[in-house]
Amino acid sequence: MRKALRHAKIKEIIGKYDIETQEDLVMRLNEMDCNVTQSTVSRDIRDLKLTKVSYEGGRQKYTYGSHDTQVLNDKYSRVLKDGFVSMDTAPGLLVVKTVSGMAMAVAAAIDAMKMEEIIGSIAGDDTIMCAVKTTEDAQMVMNSIEQIIKH
Repeated sequence: MRKALRHAKIKEIIGKYDIETQEDLVMRLNEMDCNVTQSTVSRDIRDLKLTKVSYEGGRQKYTYGSHDTQVLNDKYSRVLKDGFVSMDTAPGLLVVKTVSGMAMAVAAAIDAMKMEEIIGSIAGDDTIMCAVKTTEDAQMVMNSIEQIIKH
């Protein structure tokens, strides 16, 4: 089976089912007449940059990465919630205050959001400065961060 078709099937499977292991994925692919080995699936997982996320009582399943601004994996979401103190805007800037020593980790979480409104960010010990394109963009980024912190 061609790689592109196999990759499409993998995305379909992980969208439909909670796939916890490579073996689960091999089984589902084989059920769809995509005869594959575990080593092929392992390479496909790397190629597709699949990651695992927590669900139902700490179990983990594969997911296909999303660059939606509202979606963060659990690790980054937790870091953002744990380190966040406050935020405010200035023309062209979003300033995020964090717990002392957490700015770099929180900045990494914000960077993982892949928000096109953020041009770049600089982190110190307890402060992050994000350069944004417009004042409206700064407000939009603030709203996105607030949504993550609330959930």
